[in-house]
Amino acid sequence: MALHLAEGSIHTVQTPSAYLGYHQLRGMDPKRQLAPMPEHSLFYTGHYVDHELVSAIPEDCRSRRERVLGGGPVHYLLSVGGAGAQQELFAAIVSHLIPYVKKHEAAVFINVGDHKDVWEGLVKSVDGLSALAETHFGDFAGTEAFAEAAYAGDVQGIHAFCDEDIFSAVYSSNVLMHCSDILVTKPSEFSFYPIPKLMIHRIGGHEAWGAIRAAEVGDGTYEMDRTEEVLSMIDSFQHDRNLISFMCGRIEEANQMGIYDGAYRAVDLAVHGLKSSWAKASR
Repeated sequence: MALHLAEGSIHTVQTPSAYLGYHQLRGMDPKRQLAPMPEHSLFYTGHYVDHELVSAIPEDCRSRRERVLGGGPVHYLLSVGGAGAQQELFAAIVSHLIPYVKKHEAAVFINVGDHKDVWEGLVKSVDGLSALAETHFGDFAGTEAFAEAAYAGDVQGIHAFCDEDIFSAVYSSNVLMHCSDILVTKPSEFSFYPIPKLMIHRIGGHEAWGAIRAAEVGDGTYEMDRTEEVLSMIDSFQHDRNLISFMCGRIEEANQMGIYDGAYRAVDLAVHGLKSSWAKASR
């Protein structure tokens, strides 16, 4: 998604639908139809994803299949964005997962970013959460060590992550994706990441397109409006582990097609401009 237009610049977008929308400047002026963007000013690059995640796609998918198809616990990563928006829904999700956690059929990782008060609200809302949960607050190195251990071995329980440093807080989700099987998120920028995703209801209207993209690529579910629908999908993931393997297959296919290579291509364009070998090939 681009947020700005700059005359004379090269613009990049993540999806074909965004390419057509920006080419026509759709919705940029509700009172009149604008002229299209000039030739060579706009490129569809693919999804903007960190190198650490793209390069690890084959091994991460292999690890997920080995865990979930081998009878291990399904690892859920809950990314609670903003200042705790949708906290009631996340409380319902955690409450629903607790019986699976107690039977060692699921493990839950909750990243509340830099909002410790959101975690405190969840603890108050969910019976038994405090006793089951282990907190990893203000320790990014510890988060990295936890993710490595969870990737390599059997992890149990519920683990909460929080950091006052905004970079560490946000990047903790990236670190935890490697050892997670399902990311529970609204259709934010995570819509474009190479991890199986359970898409809960959006907050902003523009986010609808992220869920549509994930559902069509196959690395995420369709957007779910009702809490009952979300909880039913969790039950399906628990009882039919092949659903997770199916989504991993779509991630592997998308990776082979270069769908997750958007960041590489955007950097290539920034460095080489229209002389970029990739830009020439894409015309």
